[in-house]
Amino acid sequence: MTAPVPDRIVDIAIGYMGAKQLFAASRIGLFPALADGPRTAGELAGVTGVSPRLARILADAMNALGLLDREHGRYRLAADAQAYLSGRGTTDLTPFVQFLNEISYGHWLQFDTAVDSGEPGDLRMDDGRWATFMGGVMRYNALHAAMLAGAFDFTPYRSLLDLGGLSPEFSLGALRANADLAVRFVFAPDFTEGVTNAVKSAGFDDRVRVEPAETATAAPGGEHDLVLLNHVVHRFTAEQNRAIVANARAAAAPGATLLLLDFFLDDDERQRPIDALHAGEYFVIDGTVVYPEAEVRGWLADAGWRVREVLALPGSPRVLVAEAV
Repeated sequence: MTAPVPDRIVDIAIGYMGAKQLFAASRIGLFPALADGPRTAGELAGVTGVSPRLARILADAMNALGLLDREHGRYRLAADAQAYLSGRGTTDLTPFVQFLNEISYGHWLQFDTAVDSGEPGDLRMDDGRWATFMGGVMRYNALHAAMLAGAFDFTPYRSLLDLGGLSPEFSLGALRANADLAVRFVFAPDFTEGVTNAVKSAGFDDRVRVEPAETATAAPGGEHDLVLLNHVVHRFTAEQNRAIVANARAAAAPGATLLLLDFFLDDDERQRPIDALHAGEYFVIDGTVVYPEAEVRGWLADAGWRVREVLALPGSPRVLVAEAV
């Protein structure tokens, strides 16, 4: 047997170094500076305004992490950096990276206290920080919506109930994919204005209804053939979630499909990392919960939903795809 090596431990322990250099590279515009083609570190320094030394440090770090390729001293964007960080792709993750840098990272410095006290940290928010927070969270949701649109076929459905979500992007993606689909948003009152504006901007007014109702108690009824719960579960208690999935079932036609999207703790031999890490993120940020998938499946079964598959979306949550029985 070969002797164990410490690489994994060291890589995890110094992971924050890579994260902070990614944040800095994004903040100074390193990735957009390469959108039109390769550049040397000196050329990157001239474009971004940092010193040649710092340009080389950041470019080499992004190369080491796989986001930049390097050949003969010139750096170019890897495919994923081109798609999501250059400013030229459909979903630009720069606002999400800004949120991680300015809000989340600093908040994690309170994690030891949160572990010891069992209480989340203090966000110390003002208007500017809230704008950064919501801009980043909504852009991350836009990524999740794009990944869902690529993984799930919306074309067989005609009536979608989007219940209690945070972002309209999931249903907007469904509307783009299916010209025969109508969507009914039942969102908390604080979110309905944003939903209405997004729907109008996308040009889908004629296929959408927006109704305000508190998610924990909303009982929309109806005979929808597709129901969507996006990022609902982690925000509510177990008892509230039982009521929410039951109300979702009461609004579904027999045989309807449910898409329940969130992060989950699993019972696999190896936990999917993104879910476990978000369990810590949600806790330290505001005390919300990443639930075990087995527990969520129990709520669904009790409400009359049968899970038929699980979609693990790239860089995003999982989706429990269930059928009304």
